[in-house]
Amino acid sequence: MSFEQLNLNAEVIKALAEEGISEPTKIQEIAIPLVLAGKDVIGMSFTGSGKTVAFGAPIIQNIKPRAGLQTLILTPTRELAVQISSELKKFSKYKRCHIATVYGGVGLGPQIGDMARADIIVGTPGRMLDHLQRGNLDLSHINCFVLDEADKMVEMGFIEDVEKILSQTPERRQMLLFGATISCEIDHLKADYMHNPEVAEADKYVKQELLEQYYYNIPHNQKFSLLVHLLKKETAVPLNPEHRANLDVMDRVLIFCSSRSTVELLTANLRNQGVKAEMIHGKMTQSKRLQVIDRFNHDKIKVLVASPVAARGLDIKNITHIFNYDLSPDPQEYIHRIGRTARAGESGKAITLLSDKDYQVFGQIFDRYRLDIKELPLEDFPRLRFEVRSREPSRFGGQRFGERGFRSQRDFRGPRDFSGGNRYNSRSSGGSFGSRAPPRYRDIRTQPRSRELTRRTD
Repeated sequence: MSFEQLNLNAEVIKALAEEGISEPTKIQEIAIPLVLAGKDVIGMSFTGSGKTVAFGAPIIQNIKPRAGLQTLILTPTRELAVQISSELKKFSKYKRCHIATVYGGVGLGPQIGDMARADIIVGTPGRMLDHLQRGNLDLSHINCFVLDEADKMVEMGFIEDVEKILSQTPERRQMLLFGATISCEIDHLKADYMHNPEVAEADKYVKQELLEQYYYNIPHNQKFSLLVHLLKKETAVPLNPEHRANLDVMDRVLIFCSSRSTVELLTANLRNQGVKAEMIHGKMTQSKRLQVIDRFNHDKIKVLVASPVAARGLDIKNITHIFNYDLSPDPQEYIHRIGRTARAGESGKAITLLSDKDYQVFGQIFDRYRLDIKELPLEDFPRLRFEVRSREPSRFGGQRFGERGFRSQRDFRGPRDFSGGNRYNSRSSGGSFGSRAPPRYRDIRTQPRSRELTRRTD
């Protein structure tokens, strides 16, 4: 199948080819003809499978330059809005349509002028609603409405804003919903705002043959020590000169944490161990986040510690290793995280550091997605100090705490399953992690507690 066979015109095909996009992916093969035909479409495919081209290329082809605003694309984050705008500008270089990018945190004035000239607007819900309420924007004549990362909109609490914006659009406009996952939580959007939508569903998950998935059962207070050991062993992270012995050089690593506070603490402690790590989370300024992503994409840093903001849609390239330092309460988040590697035919590895508080959601991941995640045996590794400055000085006296009071490796017996063994097997070895109640450590009360903060703030 070629883009010509999908009925894209020569202008769009030439622009795609100059970006190195010469053959359509599966989601593009399914979605592009439907979008060109004016159908309402629900598009589902794994992260990195080319969804932006799947809806962006036919939208560009259907645009009439300088005919007023015709398409509105909503995204959950500013970074994703900037990324999609950048891609659409590349695809439309021979069409010469005007694309405006609209998001919060910057002045309203320049955006007003930009929107007045726009054929396409890519924006975030909050700022778009702000412009609507101020009378700066008229959506009454648009013919296409796109909701990218639709489930993330629900998770971030934007769905009411989305509906208010939708209420200002024509009833008969085309509507496209795209994401790696589309849940039942947005069924009412399909029922209330879409007209006989067609489903364009390709591979929802990264191909198993390209992505190796593993997990370690590890007490929570030993996660940091194991992570540093694995970074040195698996990825040979470049360190500061005084820490450079015993290490080789390898490619880039993305470490996911479920909260901003853990991202900050983990990054600081990795730096204490000589790892040149940087971080990205939802409380950083937009310019700083874009700067970090750019540095990572241009190989100026090798290790990036991220909150869930980096799991959805952002253009983070060529990642060889994903580490889940902890798991999100939402099982879908695991799919988005691992989708950052093993892209465009390249292989990758995803490693989860699993402690007792992660068992329940890990079981849900196994039951819902039937993934092949293998358990790896723990090996000897040095115990390191994880420093946390207490935020409650009256209780802890402003001291620093870390992983201490460690048992030897042989004293850790692991979680107990109910079949008489001392560990759970993954589905790949015939067992089911999620088919029973979450296990508990036999000696959990004797293990020192980590004081990492885990409240989600993104």
